Amino acid sequence: MPRIGTAGWTIPRDHAAGAPAPGTHLERYAHVLNCVEINSSFYKPHRLTTWQRWAASTPGTFRFSVKFPKAITHTAKLTVPPGALDAFALEAAALGEKLGPVLVQLPPSLRFEDCPAAEFFEALRDRFLGQIAFEPRHATWFTRDADELLTHHRIARVAADPPRQPNANPAEPPTPGGWSGLAYFRLHGSPRTYYSNYEPAYLATLAKRIAELSSDTEVWVIFDNTALGHAFTNALDLQRLLTPKKRKGAAEATPFQTTSPSRN
Repeated sequence: MPRIGTAGWTIPRDHAAGAPAPGTHLERYAHVLNCVEINSSFYKPHRLTTWQRWAASTPGTFRFSVKFPKAITHTAKLTVPPGALDAFALEAAALGEKLGPVLVQLPPSLRFEDCPAAEFFEALRDRFLGQIAFEPRHATWFTRDADELLTHHRIARVAADPPRQPNANPAEPPTPGGWSGLAYFRLHGSPRTYYSNYEPAYLATLAKRIAELSSDTEVWVIFDNTALGHAFTNALDLQRLLTPKKRKGAAEATPFQTTSPSRN
C-alpha cells in the first residue's frame, strides 16, 4: 500500500468526530493515515525530545517525511553553512526507524546551473542514507543532465502539482523523475495553490498511475492543499481507491465521509 498523508496532521472539523479519541491530533491522525510530512522543520529547528515524542506517539508502521530547512535551500541556495547539515541530520535522526524521506524543496528562482548541486548532493548523501525527495521549481531542472545527477545520487525528483516541468498537462497527475526507487507525489492544490480540491476523476487517474509504477518503487503521496481542509479528504479518497476491494457483503470500516466536491 502506498504511503498517503498530508502536510501537517490537522484534522478538519468535518472529520473530527470520526477520528479515534482521546489523543493528540497526531495520535488521532496516525490511526487513519500512514504517513505525514513535517513542514515546520522548514522554518525552525525542533528539540530532539519533540522529534522523539512525535515518533513515540504513532504506530510502528507510521512514517514521517521531513522538510529541509529553508536556511539551506532558500537562503544559502545549497551552499551549505558549516554545521547546518549535521545539525539537521541529528534532529531528523531522532525519529529513529520512523524517518521516511527527507524533502528538499528549492526556491522557484534557483536554476540548475547556478547552484553547487553535485557538491550538495554528496554532502547530503554523507549524512542521509535513506530516501531523499527533491522538489526543484525552475524549468532548468527538468533536463536529462539534472535527472542523471539525481539518479546518480539516488535522489527522486518530486512529482508536484501544479507542475513545474515545461509542456506538462496541468489536468493530468504529475510524473516523478530522477531515481526510480521512490515516487514522491506532492499535490499543492490546483488551480488555486493550497486551496483547491482534487476532483474524483483526477484522483482516479492518479490511483491508476500509482498502480502502474514498478513494484520496486516506494510511493508517497502528500496532499498540501490544506487551507480549506481538502487535503485530509483527498487523502482518504485516494486511500479508498488504492485499498483492495473487500469481498461482497463485507462491512465497510471507515468512519469518515470522503466525497470530494469539484475543484475551487
